[in-house]
This record gives sequence, C-alpha cells and structure tokens, in this order.
Amino acid sequence: MLKSSEELEFAQFSESLTQVSALVATSKCDLLILDKAFGLQAVMEAIVALRHLPKPVGVIVWGTAMTEAEALRLLQVGARGILRKSASLALISSCFRAVASGTSWMEDGVFRETQRAERYPRSELTPREQQVLELVEQGFKNREIALELGIRPGTVKIHLKHIFEKTGVRGRFGLALNGLKDRGLVGIPAA
Repeated sequence: MLKSSEELEFAQFSESLTQVSALVATSKCDLLILDKAFGLQAVMEAIVALRHLPKPVGVIVWGTAMTEAEALRLLQVGARGILRKSASLALISSCFRAVASGTSWMEDGVFRETQRAERYPRSELTPREQQVLELVEQGFKNREIALELGIRPGTVKIHLKHIFEKTGVRGRFGLALNGLKDRGLVGIPAA
C-alpha cells in the first residue's frame, strides 16, 4: 500500500516500545502505528511518553481485537487512530490520511453504536439525563455524578437505565464513545 502511495512513505520499524520515543525524536515521521499486542498498558504508557516529545506525532493503535473500553482508554491517553488488523487497505489508508491531517479516526467495527445518533437524538433525553450523560462522557463514575448533581447514586443508575433505553447504546463506554463522535472528536467512516 505504501509503495503505491505518493503521500505516504515508510520511515522506520521497531520491535520494541522502549525504542519508540527515540525513533520518533530522530526521524521525521508524522504517524506512528503501535501494535496492541505489546499490551494495552504498555501501549498507553508509550503514547503518554510520546506526548512529551517536542514534535507531535499522530499515533494509530491497531490490534487483532479491540473493545469499546480499550478504544476509549487509548483515545483518552492520546491515540488518534484505532484500527483492527483485519481492516481493508482502503480503511487503513483513510485512517492514515485522517490522523495525518490532525483528526482522530476509529474503525466502524470497533464502534458498534454508530447509528445511535440518527435513531435517537440527544433531544429525547430529559435535562437531568443530559447532565448525567455529559458527566459519563467525561469519565465520571456514578458516585461522582451523584456528588456533582446533588442526587443519590441509585438515582444516577435510574437515569443511566433510561439513557440506555432511549439511546440504544449499551454500556458507559459506548456512551462515552458516542459523545466523542457526536462532538466530532472521533471520525467514524461510513460503512
């Protein structure tokens, strides 16, 4: 794929995460692909270390499997692209272009709830449900949401149940990812 591309060029390869920061610091690369097979925690630590380099680099994480929770955690620490190893060349190319242009990108297969925004607009939520949703999207836990809003944790659970029913999204991570998508912070290619 890279041989046929006029915009992309392969720079270097490393078999170790410990060499990544030095590689990026001494090369002129704009994109870095990290394999999730190094371990989620190790990859996240590498991404955090890269944020301290003077020259920014767009980090793409790819793996055989990726859960919504893992994708969210990777985006939160600074990854700009999320791909599965089974992605087509067209999707890989789309991801590279998006991350190189400064936007975030995630493969649709990782993000199962992509149709939620069209089927269930946020306007169907009550004002309190909107508040709970916004705090979930920011990573707050039920107890923290209750303190922030001056309500009981059990009431937060009830609001979340209604939010899940109204949005069709399953789980907190799905809500958080939808929030990133809705605000345009993560691009999801059309299927």
